[in-house]
Amino acid sequence: MNLPDGAKQPLVSIITLNYNQAEVTAAFLESSRSLRYQNFEILVCDMASVVSPRTVFDPSDYPNTRLLLSTKNLGFAGGNNWGISQAKGEFIFIVNNDTVLTPDIIHSLVLPFYQNPSIGFVCPKILYFDDPGIIQYAGFRPMNPFTGRTSTIGDHEPDNGQYNVSGFTNGAHGCAMMTSRTVIDKTGMFPEKFFLYYEEWDWSARIQKAGYRIWFQADAMIYHKESMSVGKDNPLKAYYHTRNRILFMRRNSDLFHLLVFIIYFTSIAFPKAVFSYIKNRRFLQLKWFLKGVFYNLIHSSKSIQ
Repeated sequence: MNLPDGAKQPLVSIITLNYNQAEVTAAFLESSRSLRYQNFEILVCDMASVVSPRTVFDPSDYPNTRLLLSTKNLGFAGGNNWGISQAKGEFIFIVNNDTVLTPDIIHSLVLPFYQNPSIGFVCPKILYFDDPGIIQYAGFRPMNPFTGRTSTIGDHEPDNGQYNVSGFTNGAHGCAMMTSRTVIDKTGMFPEKFFLYYEEWDWSARIQKAGYRIWFQADAMIYHKESMSVGKDNPLKAYYHTRNRILFMRRNSDLFHLLVFIIYFTSIAFPKAVFSYIKNRRFLQLKWFLKGVFYNLIHSSKSIQ
């Protein structure tokens, strides 16, 4: 489908973060050469990598690409906000550097904004790079108001066309999500206190409270090399997942649901996690899991402002 009659291609700012992964980012930039959409810019936001990414790639070798160098690691939320603040586009495409763009993805993500003014985020179908016939994301189910958990529609299912119908969904996926400058001006950007994980859920909740909705665009596809930025056994993952799960619930729950969540977490989720870490002798992960829990006790007033 084309843009409405007379509509010129709006400028789309593609924002991706780099942190000590210049080779991965270079592969992402290579995939941008296949884009059929013409009016875009790419902002590679380097989060104070140990070695400058310029030693691996030259941004001038790629179409409409700028390399922005931060003096410190701002995290996923802060890094993308930093990029958004320097972007020129009418639309902002936030995308992981460990992905492969497909030729028509930008056009497919822009189109729904013209078809429905209530749309705040548009996300593509995400497929696993190592097994491109397997789905990672075809939308999210609602966040459970009692557990602070959700599940991904289609995850690890063969892509047999069962999710080829676009429609509204419950949350945006931080791996690949497009929004508009209008939505950002009305709702703000990522909540930087999250740093890493759950930030897209907090922003999703905020835009829905503002009257916007989230759209899954089935014919837009991207391939994801999952968990390259933070390894699956990295203690930071245990810390931020735990810390931000609790923080999200505190920020987005009414009193009743928050009390139920606290009872559930302390009586079921917490002892189950501790037992699992001890049983598997993952003591470093246990340490950071506990730090994630206690963060929410120590930072009670600041973290819910």
